[in-house]
Amino acid sequence: MIVRKSNRELDLMRTPNKIVAETHEFLAEKIAPGITTEEIDRLAEEFIRDYDAEPAFKGYRGFPSTVCVAINEQVVHGIPGPERLKSGDIIGLDLGAVKRGYYGDAARTLAVGDISKQAQKLIEVTKKALELGIEQAVAGNKLSDISHAVQTHAEEAGFSVVRRFVGHGIGTEMHESPQIPNYGPSGQGPTLKPGMTLAIEPMVNVGGYEVETLDDGWTVVTKDRELSAHFENTIAVTDSEPEILTLI
Repeated sequence: MIVRKSNRELDLMRTPNKIVAETHEFLAEKIAPGITTEEIDRLAEEFIRDYDAEPAFKGYRGFPSTVCVAINEQVVHGIPGPERLKSGDIIGLDLGAVKRGYYGDAARTLAVGDISKQAQKLIEVTKKALELGIEQAVAGNKLSDISHAVQTHAEEAGFSVVRRFVGHGIGTEMHESPQIPNYGPSGQGPTLKPGMTLAIEPMVNVGGYEVETLDDGWTVVTKDRELSAHFENTIAVTDSEPEILTLI
């Protein structure tokens, strides 16, 4: 069942989602060659807790950290550690916060120093795919209109969309119904209605869409080891345009 939020619940959701957005803004200023992913994680946790919120990912299903990191061919769910970023890397940061029982969730992919033209194109295409997906999140549309918009833009650019992982509903739980694939035909699935809150998150690969999980049981990488990028925003379906909760 897809839970539609009341105006009061939407107000409660705005707080953790704003914290997530501000955490991303803070971390973006820290990303540079030489920083370790465990330092990024520490900074993120401190920032979230300074707002009297809890890191949503830490301990969730046993995940040990505040931020899911993804460097280069990593797609999602990488565990922060002593690895230092170097110029030319791209890094995905996926993080969440919970406050007063409501969750926020967003992801960004950032350049580390000077990156290749291909990597820059991948970041731009993935970000635009998210924007186009969000544009379809209006009352009266079908859920798969979001999926189709994401897939169309990514594939027209010559890239592929990950199929194994999807977006999701969000509210008093991190993952609620519905699941939101990043591929598929338009005009299918539930009708979108005001009060639905969705975390839309394209994961786009330079090469093929197949992925695999490393031996740590968490880190997901592209099977062909080509670059991958990830963007995510939490939005609310309204009577008019979608409200992006994870923007400042």
